Order: sequence, then C-alpha cells, then structure tokens
Amino acid sequence: MARLSREFYLGDTVEIAQALLGKYLVRRLDDETLAGRITETEAYVGRCDKACHAYNYRRTPRTSTLFGPPGTAYVYLIYGMYHCLNFVTEPEGEPAAVLLRSVEVVSGLDTACRLRYGLPPDALTPARRRTLTNGPGKVCQAFALTRAENGMDLTGDTLFLCDGPEDLGLPPAPAVRERMCAGPRIGVDYAEEARDFPWRFWLEKET
Repeated sequence: MARLSREFYLGDTVEIAQALLGKYLVRRLDDETLAGRITETEAYVGRCDKACHAYNYRRTPRTSTLFGPPGTAYVYLIYGMYHCLNFVTEPEGEPAAVLLRSVEVVSGLDTACRLRYGLPPDALTPARRRTLTNGPGKVCQAFALTRAENGMDLTGDTLFLCDGPEDLGLPPAPAVRERMCAGPRIGVDYAEEARDFPWRFWLEKET
C-alpha cells in the first residue's frame, strides 16, 4: 500500500501543513483499517514559534520526539484526558511538527463510532455524526491513538499517510469544489506574537 515517504515531511513545516490537506490518515487495528481524509491542520516551528512545545530548542522528555526524524508521530496529552497527533517535520534536530486537527472518516466508520461513543453509526444523532472527528482529541479517540503511538514511524505499516483513496483500494472521492483557508491557530493565546501566526489551514467547500 502506497504511503507518503519520509522526504515528504522533510521540508518547510508551514508548507507541509497545507500540503497535508486532502491526504489520508491510515490506522491499522488488528485486521481492520481506519482511514480519514485530512481537512484541518496547524503548523508548529520550534525555532521561532512560542506556541511550539520545543520553542527555542527546549528539549524535555516530552518534547524529545520533536527533535527526531521527519515522518515520526508526536502524540501528547492535554488537559490530562485528550491525545493530539502531530507529524514531525523538517530535518532531524529541528523541532517542528504539524498538528492534525480534523479528518473525515472514509473507512472503518463503525469502529470509529464505537471508539468515540460506544455506539454504531446508525445510533448516533446527526450532531454526533457531524462532530465525530472534527477536533484533534476526537481524531485520536476515533483512531485509537494514545501516547503508546508517540515516536511511531509514519512510513511503517501501522500508522501512515497516503495521497488518496485509490491507495487504500477505495473508489475515488466524489468531485467537490473546495478552497484552502488560513487563520490563527486555536488555543495559543499565551504565545504572544505567535498567537497571530496564520498557521491553521482547513478545507472549506465552495458553494
């Protein structure tokens, strides 16, 4: 199965955050494959970004993964209860990553719903279906991602990204007109000037 190569993650983090929109997150659980189309990301760059955990090259047991090879999963816990998945970018030693904020589930919907709510898809309210994976903590819960996956190689067989549904053996996605939007990141008001960096990117359907 095709997957994004390590070279994909080697470039500029802000550009990678944009390039990831429309790509597919793939998670293999036992004999099932979960997959979701990426619809929202945020960039974090340690050398200049006060919102980054490793700002000014601050290295701790928690942030050490950010200094690792590009194409590594950085998973951390916030508020003591929500996990967030990031993709490490740029050359090894440069702490930077892209936070995955939102996906649209395209494979393994039943499992994703049970992991999030303990219910099958047809038992969910419309609001629950709409908000199934529209936040970083929700994505991790629906895809069974925890700190156990921190440091995982994104070019391996368990957790990886690919270009399109054809790489997963799925039919091509319906043609939908979308545009990329950009704006400040969410929840980083503490980061002084960095709170205004327009480093959040999302896809919006055109009408």
